[in-house]
This record gives sequence, C-alpha cells and structure tokens, in this order.
Amino acid sequence: MFDIQEHLKSLPARPGVYIMKDRYGNVIYVGKAVSLKNRVRQYFQSSKNHSDKVRSMVKNISSFEYIMTDSELEALILECNLIKKYKPKYNILLRDDKTYPYIKVTVNEDYPKILKVRRILKDKAKYFGPYSNVSAVNDTIDIIRNIYPIRTCNIDIDKAIRTGMRPCLNYHIKKCVGPCTGIVSREEYMDMIDEILLFLSGKEDKLVGILEEKMKLASQNLDFEEAASYRDKINSLKDVMEKQKISNVQNDSDQDVIAMANLDQEACVQVFFIRNGKVSGRENFMLEGVKDSDRSTILGSFIKQFYMSQEYIPRELIVEEEFLDMEIMEEILASKRGASVSIRVPKRGDKRALVLMVRKNADEYLVKFDDLKKKKYEKSLGSLEELAKILGLDAKNLQRIEAYDISNIQGVDSIGTMVVYTNGVKDKKEYRRFKIKTVEGPDDYASMAEVLDRRLKHGNLPDLILLDGGKGQVSAVKKVMEDNGENIPLWGMYKDDKHRTKGLLNGDKTVELDRTTSLYRFVAGIQEEVHNYSISYHRSLRDKKMTKSILDDIPGIGPKRKRVLMDRFKDIDNIKRANKEDLVAIDGITERLAEDILRYINRTR
Repeated sequence: MFDIQEHLKSLPARPGVYIMKDRYGNVIYVGKAVSLKNRVRQYFQSSKNHSDKVRSMVKNISSFEYIMTDSELEALILECNLIKKYKPKYNILLRDDKTYPYIKVTVNEDYPKILKVRRILKDKAKYFGPYSNVSAVNDTIDIIRNIYPIRTCNIDIDKAIRTGMRPCLNYHIKKCVGPCTGIVSREEYMDMIDEILLFLSGKEDKLVGILEEKMKLASQNLDFEEAASYRDKINSLKDVMEKQKISNVQNDSDQDVIAMANLDQEACVQVFFIRNGKVSGRENFMLEGVKDSDRSTILGSFIKQFYMSQEYIPRELIVEEEFLDMEIMEEILASKRGASVSIRVPKRGDKRALVLMVRKNADEYLVKFDDLKKKKYEKSLGSLEELAKILGLDAKNLQRIEAYDISNIQGVDSIGTMVVYTNGVKDKKEYRRFKIKTVEGPDDYASMAEVLDRRLKHGNLPDLILLDGGKGQVSAVKKVMEDNGENIPLWGMYKDDKHRTKGLLNGDKTVELDRTTSLYRFVAGIQEEVHNYSISYHRSLRDKKMTKSILDDIPGIGPKRKRVLMDRFKDIDNIKRANKEDLVAIDGITERLAEDILRYINRTR
C-alpha cells in the first residue's frame, strides 16, 4: 500500500513534475514545481488556506509520482505534455484541441500551387495563417483562384509539355492558364504567384496599385475586356481588405491578442489572430475546471496548453494581464518560432484598447454560452428532480447517470454499451463500448455483469446506474457491485408488451411511469439513446466482419479496390444488389473481375 507520508520524506528539492492519482490509478492532477519537495508537501499540510477545489482533490489522492527535470523550463514543457495526455480531472483543461488551417504556396515547385494544409513542413514552401476556421481558408483560396488562373493539379509539368499531354477542363474553361501546354512561360506564371504572395502577406494596397496600372494600360490600348477583368480583381481585393480591417493595428503586425471572461465554473478566452496588420481570424476557447482558480492562473493555463500545440507562433502575444511563468513561456515560444517572441501586458494606449475590445467580445460570448447552458440545464432539471424524488435520492447528488445495454444477434458478436448524462444532458465524450470477452452464447445477464465488473474497476463512478432490462439484469449487476464493494443506486428500465418504456425497477420496488409526463420522456429518451448506441456499434462490427470475410477472400481484390468498392457501395448488401455494369463503371474493376465478385458473393449468400 502506498504510504503518502513516507513518500513525502523522500521528495527531492529539485525542479520537476508531480502526478497525483486516485485509488483506481487514474491521474487526477499534474503540476510542476521549482522544488518538488516544497510544492508537493504543501498539499498535505493544513488545509485551511486551500481552496475547495484543492481540498476535494487532496481527499481523492491515493498515491503520487514525480519526474525530475534539469530546469523549470523542462518541467513546464513536460507538465503541458502530460496534461494533454491524461486530461486530469482537477487541472484547468482547454476543451478545444484542434489544429488550425494554413494556406501553403508551393514556391518550392517550378509552377506553384495554392493549398490548404494543417501542418507546417520544412520544405521551403511559404505558409500563411493560422486561420481560425476552414471557411476562411476556403474563401481566401477561392478568391485567389477566381482572380488568378493558377494550376490545381499534381502533374509533372515538364513531362506534360514533353509528351504533348492534353490539357484538363480547367484550361478550357479558363480556370487555369495551362502551364502543361507550354503556352505560358514560367516567368509569366510566376508574375501571378508574386502578386498572390503580396496579397497573402497583407500588402493588398501595393497589389491594388499594380493592378490599377495594368487596368489603365489595357484601357489605353483599347483592350476593354482585359481592363474590365482587372477592375473586377481590384473590387474583389478591396472587399477582402474591408472585411479584414481593424483599427489600432500596425501595418506589419504579427501578433495574437488574448483576453478572457470568466464566471464561477466557466471561462472563455478569445484570441484575435493578426497577421501583417490584418485579422486572419478570431476564435473563442472554453476552459473547464476553472472553479476556485484566479484569472491569471486560468489565462496562464490556456496559453501553455494552446501555444504548446500550435504550429505557428507569432512575434508577439498581447495579453490582458500577467500570469505565472510568463518569462519561461517566452523562452519556449521563441525556441518553437526560431526567433524572439515577446509577451506584453499593455497598460494604456492602442494596444490596451485592442485588448479591451477582445475582452468585450469574450464577455459577450460567455454570456451567450452560459444562457444556452442554463436553458439546457433547466430543461432537464425538473426531470432530474422528479427522478430523484421517485427513486428516493438527493437531486443535488444526481450529477452523473450511466445507462447500459447489451446487444447480440443469436449470441454472435455480443457487445455492451454505456451512455452518460451529466446534469441531465447527454455527455457523448464519456460514452463507452465494450466487447464481451468471457461469456459464450446469448446470455444478456452474464454479459451485463461482465460489463459492469469492468466498469467498476475504474474511477469517476456514477451517482445512478440504469440498465436496459428487468429483474435479471438488475440481480446480476447487484452481485457484481457487492463483489466490488460498491453501493451505487441501481435500477432497470423495463418495457411493456409493445416494447415501449414502461417503468423502473430495482428488485425490491417497481415504479410505473406516466407516459404524459416529462419524467417519462426523460427516462424513455435515455433507454432509446443507449439502445441506439448499442445497435449502431453492433452494426459497425458486423459490417466490418462481413467486409473482411467476403471481399478479402475474392482473388484480385486488394486493399485499394476494397476501399473503392466500399466507398461506392457503402456496404456488402449494396454490392450484392449491384449488376456487372455497376461494378465495371468503377475505376480498376474489369469485366472479368466484376464477374468474379458477383459469382463469389452469390455463392456466399
């Protein structure tokens, strides 16, 4: 057994990361320390100065580990990586973990293309971004391609010219100048690329000036169609420039402006991405686990988690207030960027006005988010209170409900599923699926017992367990809970002769539900949700098994053709219904192979 007091004595007075675990071995908190000895001991001393959150965490600590590092900087990097890996319950967590899109200009090629990418590679191409959403990238690329007829293909241009390859449709509809034809020189093509780079670099004013000169020259030469084309390009660029315009920003600014709004249990951080003096996008980020945390701690947690996972680091972060480890974060971000990075907290002037504007946007977003959350909660609150009342429970302690179902077809591919409702609302990120490992044949009772036995060996246990079934399932699971030393309220959701939800039972008591009430709709909704989740999982396993057993055994069908077939027909049943002509229409499927596929599938019906 882990003796906390004994292990506290052996802690080193060195920098590092400490990892707190509960009795199930789950990581519940990760922190860094300049001195592990001093920092970790503080948790287990007098709790009078601790926040409610820390007191709650300490009560759940059954063991801890630590990792020594050579410096505080290394400890901070390791802390960020471990938080991302474990997502501990008592850490402040950034809900958004996506990577942002960039626009890539392949200037490392003779005839460059414009692409949307999510990673920056060291390939000598030019990258612009990040953009806060895919739509912004798609819109920008569309604007560029509407103005400049550059190529979108991946063909070898030199080989195409050498072999006289026919140009594609884009050339004929004037969406591409057709470098593959040899008609346009590389110098002419690169003139377009240079103008695109000006646009993406935020130098639209200069580009507009160039296009205006070209328009005037075309007009002087009486080439009015060409002049009108330049006029349309100029108007498109001016529209984009107007949308990106923001006051109080220098023309060459490369910075992120960060501010935060927080309520009791929610925090919203808003970031304005400014590149070359233009706003390339803005994004709101919600953080959880912020209760009892001060603003600087929340802001610092966001900056560490967000920027440690980003491909691009701007020259400057403008933040609302100072936070712990600011200087260390400057070092880490400078190392990632390969150039100096400054984190500024403006007190006055244009930059302070910019921060306040971002803060106002964060405040408005958080209010809307909180109102929406309250409406969802209030909608389910009445049902939760009614449910607690009829089951003899305290509604305040009914935060997490887990519901379980078993699915099989004639005892084949038995599976179990778990759905979770937090404060009466579906919590899909907590849903789980189980393959039955120890039960042979169609035994729903034993299968349910196995699933719950596996579930109870992990932490974060529910306040109420609901089973899709009657007395048999309830009895089997009660024994499992006794064996595991748990006493969680347990009820079965039973159905009537028409297979509709009828009521709840726990072996000793039966409660029939009134079908006209919101409580009935709430419980029936849970039963339907876990049943549908179970059926969808079972169907996916069955389809995978059928796909493997049929297609993989047909001579001439490898992974590539198998993927093409499934992309076209979606499932095996649709392939069975297809005729030879349907199959031959697919690239790579010959008449002989189509006949083999149909012959084999018909034989296995």
